[in-house]
Amino acid sequence: MTFSRRRVVSGLTALTAVAIAPSVNAALLRTPSQNEGPYYPVKLPLDHDNDLVQVAGQTKQAAGEVVHLFGRVLDINGKPVKGANVEIWQCDAQGRYHHPGEGRGPADPKFQGFGKTMADKTGAWRFRTIKPVNYPGRVPHIHFRVSGKGFGRITTQMYLKDHPDNEDDFLFAGIQSEAERQSVQVSFNPTKGIDGLAGKFDIVLGGNARAE
Repeated sequence: MTFSRRRVVSGLTALTAVAIAPSVNAALLRTPSQNEGPYYPVKLPLDHDNDLVQVAGQTKQAAGEVVHLFGRVLDINGKPVKGANVEIWQCDAQGRYHHPGEGRGPADPKFQGFGKTMADKTGAWRFRTIKPVNYPGRVPHIHFRVSGKGFGRITTQMYLKDHPDNEDDFLFAGIQSEAERQSVQVSFNPTKGIDGLAGKFDIVLGGNARAE
């Protein structure tokens, strides 16, 4: 089955509306900050939208297992943060980044490697990408950076739920509490009507975030 970019965006919108439940108006656990790492793009790719699997100008999609990642940007009280900029970047299915510092060969040209989107009025955002994989020295993860008017930038990383190597990863193991470690882990599961698996990752900003 093939999917046009328009159909993907439409499907993700429907998925987000159904799957994201309203937040309880109570204090939430702030998403822990993590190292940005060495592979944030030196120069953004020409195509840097929220579909990392299909690059403009490429006839085939990226290698790897397709996943749909969605969630919301929330303040500490569970209120949506409208208009937050959400960026992700990750290695390709062979564990290589689109970065001049990548010394293990070129990354998959059909994989975008970096994506950017904006949270809507409910704080919701979404990406179509590939399930993260190991690369030397690190467990599977996706880097996130969130910024916007009225709050400081947060950088964090998302991990696979209960991956057997998580506890051996120096950055994951450095997260202070078990509750915080649980908050950055995501399960990807089959979801009807989309091409691949789906997972949810809410990002909770600190007390200086301005919800609208």
